[in-house]
Amino acid sequence: MQTQVGIIGAGPAGLLLSHLLALHDIDSVVLESRSREYVENRVRAGVLEQRTVDLLIQAGLGTRLQQEGLQHHGIEIRFNNKAHRINFNELTDGEGITIYGQQEVVKDLISTRLAAGGEIQFNVSAVCLQEIDSENPSIEYTQAGVNQKLECDFIAGCDGFHGISRSSIPTNKIASFDRTYPFAWLGILVNAPPSSDVLIYANSPDGFALHSMRSPTVTRNYIQCSLDDNVDAWSDDRVWQALHSRLETIENWTLMEGEITEKSITPMRSYVCETMRHGRLFLAGDAAHIVPPTGAKGMNLALSDVSYLSAAINAWYLAGSEELLINYTDNCLRHVWRGEHFSWHMTSLLHKFPGDNRFQARLQIAELEFLSQSNSASTALAENYVGYKFD
Repeated sequence: MQTQVGIIGAGPAGLLLSHLLALHDIDSVVLESRSREYVENRVRAGVLEQRTVDLLIQAGLGTRLQQEGLQHHGIEIRFNNKAHRINFNELTDGEGITIYGQQEVVKDLISTRLAAGGEIQFNVSAVCLQEIDSENPSIEYTQAGVNQKLECDFIAGCDGFHGISRSSIPTNKIASFDRTYPFAWLGILVNAPPSSDVLIYANSPDGFALHSMRSPTVTRNYIQCSLDDNVDAWSDDRVWQALHSRLETIENWTLMEGEITEKSITPMRSYVCETMRHGRLFLAGDAAHIVPPTGAKGMNLALSDVSYLSAAINAWYLAGSEELLINYTDNCLRHVWRGEHFSWHMTSLLHKFPGDNRFQARLQIAELEFLSQSNSASTALAENYVGYKFD
């Protein structure tokens, strides 16, 4: 088979890239190792920055997003029995975030691509990239027991941190940076309406907690736990005890309970591969960078990447210009490192680190007190949270 752009991975990045390319009549084929049912139902990120929402709407993907997405114009940070509201309306000239699950973005993209005749191949295996440093790269893979070869002009690696794309780049060409955090998040999906009109981030003596939501009837809560924790060790009673203890630190507020439908533990890490291009292979999203979920940047950075990549590929086909392809990595990394810093900052500010002493704990509280008193500090946090816009 032949196409113009071969895309590995049917997550938000790969699917949006395929859609954006199609708007400019550029053909692509998306290859996905999982089933359609799996990618449409895996619960991941759910916070969309303002510029991400604008991008999806401009691309014709805003119908369900605007109808069902939960618009938020602030967050709340709790510490020392205090609650500090970060008001996005006042601090960012009316910009905000929208709660709309990654799986919903994926559903919208898959249905849109298939309705337009786009090609998405699910359940592929044995993917191998060939001749990526030549002008005629290709992707070999197996589907339904049949070996296939897809010839293309460009390959987009949107297949996540553990995918084949980044590992296809020679090791001596990789420039990467990483940090592993000494704790994890226990994520809980609950059939209960939100207990707040905004996300609540809590720095408590027992560790971090977050109250978030996925819809008017489903909430997503997180509890800081140890790296060697096991889901089986967290009974429902223990989960609720920890959430109540860490979140109910102010008067006249109660966390609503409900049926827990999912529990999972996610390690925390920061990672950046600055080699986002090698020959005709371009990395995007988690294939190139990982952030702790504290700053809600993962999916937003992935969609930012493919907005740059689609524009670069379009310029190449339209005018034969390589300028945007050459500048792709630099354009992406401005946003990536801003997102990495903000996610690191939020993680450091709100979590309890093993081995921290009383001095370090006091420093955290001092910074949180400053945040609650300083309009400039609150503005900086708000600008980063809704998505900092570079000139």
